[in-house]
Amino acid sequence: MISEKIKEFINTFDRFAAANNMRLTRVEPGYAEAELIITPQVLNGNNVVQGGAIFTLADLAFAGAANAENNGMVTQCCNLTFLRPGDGTKLTASARELNRGRMTGVYSVEVRNDRGKLVACGQLNGFATGKSLIGEQK
Repeated sequence: MISEKIKEFINTFDRFAAANNMRLTRVEPGYAEAELIITPQVLNGNNVVQGGAIFTLADLAFAGAANAENNGMVTQCCNLTFLRPGDGTKLTASARELNRGRMTGVYSVEVRNDRGKLVACGQLNGFATGKSLIGEQK
């Protein structure tokens, strides 16, 4: 299945996410989940997950959902609202496709802590580059 290959590809080649203990855990057309294992290197001076790490986790989930069919979509615009500190042992992001056109897509994203509390939510818009992530086509 192409979505599983996309998950493996992104988990292998998104070196920034991997270096920060993030990975895609589920990818299917129009939906994906990603997780961040909380370690000291992702904490800010207040001893909670740094906002940029939360943003990256949301963006990683978007990448899985938007590219699940090898679409070559990149983030064009993002609006993310932080609701509470990122704490605990793990954060999980889920991205769901709201609308997909020929060149753009709109996705809702939620980031939750390991107690299921909403940490951040928002919307990411994507732009189709016309280049597949991996060699085989949809």
